[in-house]
Amino acid sequence: MSDWLISLEGSPAGHNLALGLALMAAILHAAFGALQKGRHDPWLTRGATDIVYGAIMLPVTLFVVPWPEPFLWWILAGAWVIHTAYKLMQATAYTMGDYTVVYPVVRGTGPLVTIIAAGYVFGETYAGMQWLGVATLTAGIFGLAAYNLNKAKADRGRLQIALVLAFLTGILTAGYTTYDAYGIRATADPFTFLAWFFVIDGFAFPIIATVLWRRMSNPPTLAPLMARGVVGGIIALLSFGSIMLATRLDKVGEAAVLRETSTLFAALIGWLFLKETVGPRRAALMGLIALGAVLVEFGG
Repeated sequence: MSDWLISLEGSPAGHNLALGLALMAAILHAAFGALQKGRHDPWLTRGATDIVYGAIMLPVTLFVVPWPEPFLWWILAGAWVIHTAYKLMQATAYTMGDYTVVYPVVRGTGPLVTIIAAGYVFGETYAGMQWLGVATLTAGIFGLAAYNLNKAKADRGRLQIALVLAFLTGILTAGYTTYDAYGIRATADPFTFLAWFFVIDGFAFPIIATVLWRRMSNPPTLAPLMARGVVGGIIALLSFGSIMLATRLDKVGEAAVLRETSTLFAALIGWLFLKETVGPRRAALMGLIALGAVLVEFGG
């Protein structure tokens, strides 16, 4: 499978596959966000998720994929640092503010910064219509965040802190997207990077979650938490794996922008399954996000 995937790099078929993978990552990321919403402490949910996907991928690293090249260990170490910082910042932001306010800000910051970073790191260029698409999508996402902020009933002071943390999390999202794209392109077999990344990335948060769980006066029952972790771990494997393979096949910036249509899919999931009200304003903002994605994809 690796040889087939590598043969598609830079080809029209590879571009189309990257498009499909990026959109699949967006849908799965929205599902992952809905899974986290309001059920368990975000620190505990993240810990359960990480231990599951690390355990799933451990036998893959040992018995399936080729062993990493010596230089790849340093790249994986850097990825661990960036992702751990990202998850710490994200969990703190979710603790401080409403999910519906924090999530769009995180996702809205990421694509704009990533497309700029990809230009410097990978020499990617974009047409004027594509830049308009990035601006349209980003405006729709931040507009959705502003709408949700206006409707939120939480403490405004905490929400303001949460928004700052969400913005910083978005910067880290762009950082890990660009860095991981470099990592998956540096190795001969992309699945070697993916498999070892998930094993290494699965170390920190299970330890943090265990310490927090033991300190709780009324800790949640482990069985439902771990069941959520199993679902979340599988979704995370598929979502992150999809977007990373997309960045190997085609432009990093385009893949990053298309992934952030997850905000649109999150709103649709909230409407269809969580019985949340959409309304004309949210529908218009969702339309902007979709329009921006279309301009990025077809404006080149």
